Amino acid sequence: MTHIHVLDQYQEGSSLAHRLDPRVKLVLTLAFIVAITALPHGAWLSLLLLLLAMGTMIVVSRIRPLLILKRSMIAIPFALTALTLAFTSKGTPLLTFTLASWSLSITDRGAVAFVSILAKAWLAVLMATLLAATTSFPDLLAGMRDLGLPKIIVSTVSFMYRYLFVITDEALRLHRAREARSAHRDGKGGGSVTWRARVLGGMIGSLFLRSYERSERIYAAMLSRGFQGNVRTMRAKGLRATDLVVAIGFVIYLLVILTVTTIWMEI
Repeated sequence: MTHIHVLDQYQEGSSLAHRLDPRVKLVLTLAFIVAITALPHGAWLSLLLLLLAMGTMIVVSRIRPLLILKRSMIAIPFALTALTLAFTSKGTPLLTFTLASWSLSITDRGAVAFVSILAKAWLAVLMATLLAATTSFPDLLAGMRDLGLPKIIVSTVSFMYRYLFVITDEALRLHRAREARSAHRDGKGGGSVTWRARVLGGMIGSLFLRSYERSERIYAAMLSRGFQGNVRTMRAKGLRATDLVVAIGFVIYLLVILTVTTIWMEI
């Protein structure tokens, strides 16, 4: 499985960020994202303070900052969907240009709203990336179970992760088989675009059928072994003093930022 390092974002380590209880990390990640969402547009100082907190956590985790930053860039294309706010929000025009028969203007409020959404989305994904990099997937699942998430959700996520690698390997084998059967003397395999699309459709259909049949066999095997929706582990459920101190301190930090920002915006 040469692709495992692409699908699994976990980076082994012994830092404080790695040793924190998964429940604490899940709750703090959710609190961080909620705090970002609650900030009004244009709260640049508050966003900077949250970025400072993120930078501190990255340093504490001892993970290469460039790795976290590169993985968090996945948020940018999705956040660009808010670009229309720059043109549709009311305010003072900053830039006007003509596109065909349309006249478009970027307003000050629209620009602030767009940049704010872009920054918030990036910070949220940055926090989620750090969570995935410092917490193994089994620990995340254990934390989700301990927090009381519905069993069906935890089980679905668990099997998705477990068999994602299997299905990926299956898809790679299908791809290699197609390449081996469509070799050409000029080094370019295959034929026309229509032919490639037809073969790709067959591969996708075959992969779906194989995945469906595999899921039926696995489900039958689980039922025969008495599976009732819970994955039991030997993991201790107690929180340490360090977990509580970090959780309380981080939540207080977020509350102070939100409170001060709200008061400042109302003045």
